[in-house]
Amino acid sequence: MIKVFVPRDSTALSLGADRTAKAIAAEAQKRGIEIELVRNGSRGLFWLEPFVEVATDKGRVAYAPVQPKDVPSLFDADFLHAGAHPLNLGLTESLNWLKKQQRLTFARIGITDPVSLDDYIAHDGYKGLANALKMSGADIVKTVTDSGLRGRGGAAFPTGIKWNTVLNSPADQKYIVCNADEGDSGTYSDRMVMEDDPYVLIEGMTIAGVAVGATQGYIYLRSEYPHALKVLNEAIEKANQAGYLGDNICGSGKAFHLEVRRAAGAYVCGEETSLLESLEGKRGLVRFKPPLPAIEGLFGKPTVVNNVISLATIPIILDKGAQFYADYGMGRSRGTLPIQLAGNLKQGGLVELAFGATLRELLYDFGGGSASGKPIRAVQVGGPLGAYLPESQFDTPLDYEEFSKLWAVLGHGGIVAFDDTVDMAKMARYAFEFCAIESCGKCTPCRIGSTRGVEVMDKITSGKDHAKNIQLVRDLSDTMLNGSLCALGGMTPYPVLSALNHFPEDFGLNKKEVAA
Repeated sequence: MIKVFVPRDSTALSLGADRTAKAIAAEAQKRGIEIELVRNGSRGLFWLEPFVEVATDKGRVAYAPVQPKDVPSLFDADFLHAGAHPLNLGLTESLNWLKKQQRLTFARIGITDPVSLDDYIAHDGYKGLANALKMSGADIVKTVTDSGLRGRGGAAFPTGIKWNTVLNSPADQKYIVCNADEGDSGTYSDRMVMEDDPYVLIEGMTIAGVAVGATQGYIYLRSEYPHALKVLNEAIEKANQAGYLGDNICGSGKAFHLEVRRAAGAYVCGEETSLLESLEGKRGLVRFKPPLPAIEGLFGKPTVVNNVISLATIPIILDKGAQFYADYGMGRSRGTLPIQLAGNLKQGGLVELAFGATLRELLYDFGGGSASGKPIRAVQVGGPLGAYLPESQFDTPLDYEEFSKLWAVLGHGGIVAFDDTVDMAKMARYAFEFCAIESCGKCTPCRIGSTRGVEVMDKITSGKDHAKNIQLVRDLSDTMLNGSLCALGGMTPYPVLSALNHFPEDFGLNKKEVAA
């Protein structure tokens, strides 16, 4: 029976994938043709969704974008046997967008049925856990440390060091917490993992539990992700039934239990201590550090807090080895980063590349340039608290240290592009406004500084006491940067000052005034 693949990813659904799938099933029935319709994950070529594939002897052949009205002509062209059609893109694996990537964390995404455990195992699933169960906790932690994996949530803290702290913190109970509260603008890699390959996250969290001696895990899931919630719960239930979760994982005598908790709908709950407060049922307020969550985290117990991509990368490291993963990347940035292209681009979507690729490659080779056809003037990397980078910095390689030299952050790997119609003074104002709305209110620099920032930006754009208020923005940014309790207030100056420094004309300044 011929397999036809139609994605069930949220992006594909929003672009009509369900309607396309129903049309294909109905047309096949009408013509008396038996097919197996598989609802896979998205390959990440979002501008081509709904992205339909047909399994052939030579590999999967892609047709895209397929709307219900295209379905009869596809059957007329014998698309089930790779027939010629205007929507025929050829072999999926031969598409440049995919060929030029290094897919490690996303190796299965777009290929398998997300909720099929058999499919996951057939594509190298649970090999990492099998290896981990034969190792000591210290050896697992060493493998993760040697791989060079750093937190993919923003701070880029070495994952192995965090795990080692929890491993060596004696306690009667330890926890693994997955930060799945993906709230940065232009980001969706976490969502894609949870919707399109949930078992890789479950396996990664289970390995983490085995490594540090934690028996309970929680996925703190963004409240705006209903499809991910459904998929995760279904996958967790199947993993429990098959013995990959529970009191006796794969007969090893080791226990690990996992459940999903809905997030509070607050951006600040993406900060790990605020997340823990929310997970405990309290208001999401940032905690003072120390103590670190690795020593006193959830319910006062040692807790590993990692984001989705960090944990979803663990299985391939335990399967292929630390050196395999460390061989990708540059400098101290090892491995790959799932990059999310969004904003004013012709070809938005998910790209996974080894560290070292440049912004220019991503914007033009993968993104296809601006959707409007106008020059790309600025990109914001790393969410709403990331710096704005001008065209002169587009050749910067994606590397934590290289970005740090520019006073910028890679963050969660989200890239949002803007063409030359953008008003950067308005974007700077928005950064202050976003912080004012999302602040937990615990510290004064963030709570009051962001509100005053909006007011001062309004004075600047109206031309009132111009020089005085520009200096006031700089002073205010310095206070927020150095005085805020967490990164929300502490990083709001990144977009503000980068907009001011790189695009002074939008603030009514010239280059000399900026230098002064």
